[in-house]
Amino acid sequence: MLQFLLRRTFGAVLILFLISAFTFFMFFAIPQDPALLACGKNCTPDALAVIHKNMGLDKPVPVQFWDYIVGIFAGRDFSVGRCDAPCFGVSFNNQQMIWDTLLDRLPLTISLSIGGLIVFLIVGLGLGMIAAARKGTWIDKVVTSASLVLSSLQIYFLGPVVLGIFVYSTGWLEKPKYVPFSESFGGWFMGLLIPWMVMSVIFTANYTRMARSTMIEQLQEEHVRAARAKGMSNRYVFFRYAWRGSLIPIVTILGIDLGALLGGAVVTEFTFGLAGIGRLAVDSVVDKDLPMTMGVMVFSAALILFFNIIVDALYAVIDPRVRLS
Repeated sequence: MLQFLLRRTFGAVLILFLISAFTFFMFFAIPQDPALLACGKNCTPDALAVIHKNMGLDKPVPVQFWDYIVGIFAGRDFSVGRCDAPCFGVSFNNQQMIWDTLLDRLPLTISLSIGGLIVFLIVGLGLGMIAAARKGTWIDKVVTSASLVLSSLQIYFLGPVVLGIFVYSTGWLEKPKYVPFSESFGGWFMGLLIPWMVMSVIFTANYTRMARSTMIEQLQEEHVRAARAKGMSNRYVFFRYAWRGSLIPIVTILGIDLGALLGGAVVTEFTFGLAGIGRLAVDSVVDKDLPMTMGVMVFSAALILFFNIIVDALYAVIDPRVRLS
């Protein structure tokens, strides 16, 4: 198991390095001079030269990239002060350390993503199991039909509708806001309840249908039939044999959906006016803040790779055969 995780970790580090290199050269080698974006409209040649030196843009692009990588592990010095490791640079707009800004926005995005993940896994897998156990009944038909309808809805459409019904019309729920978990669990939970529900709708519908189909397929396997022939109860066979086998394809798809989950967090944060990493990414692109945009991309890629390693570990626990691959 340790060797399996080490291989996955090494692969993730290599992928992250390639993403960093591609992103860096795309932002700093292809577009117009980044110093012009930081200098503003009333830029003079002398001011531009100072910005070039302060930002390290007077060096060749490969050297700039090497300084960027070294800064992540050892820190760097900028005109605004020392940037301790991990250093992702300094924002063009507010001259703040990018790492500090990312850490400030991270709790909201993590709360939103993990909460949505828990909601759609519990609801989606639960409904899929019920539909599979009641195959052909009205319960199965209702669950299947509802999942097809819900899978076509989008966050930017569903969000305002839910706000209009549950917040502005009835007042049953609070307007979405972020309250740190350490300050108030109730405020944290109620403030993110609507974003969790809205973001998880599409995923819930997809995982309901996936869980239903994989469970029905597992129930037809020979080892499941053999267990039933030995006189084991349907409930024991369902959870002991069929359920574990059905998790393998679900965990595989979950690893792929982690990137989509963070993408959903971007749209969700923008829809409900929440200031997380997703909103930071949109604002940095609009403001042409290239260091911030790159920092968000590299940091988001690192998060996705980290969660993929966790998913791979879960996959190896469920099916030990993958440890040999």
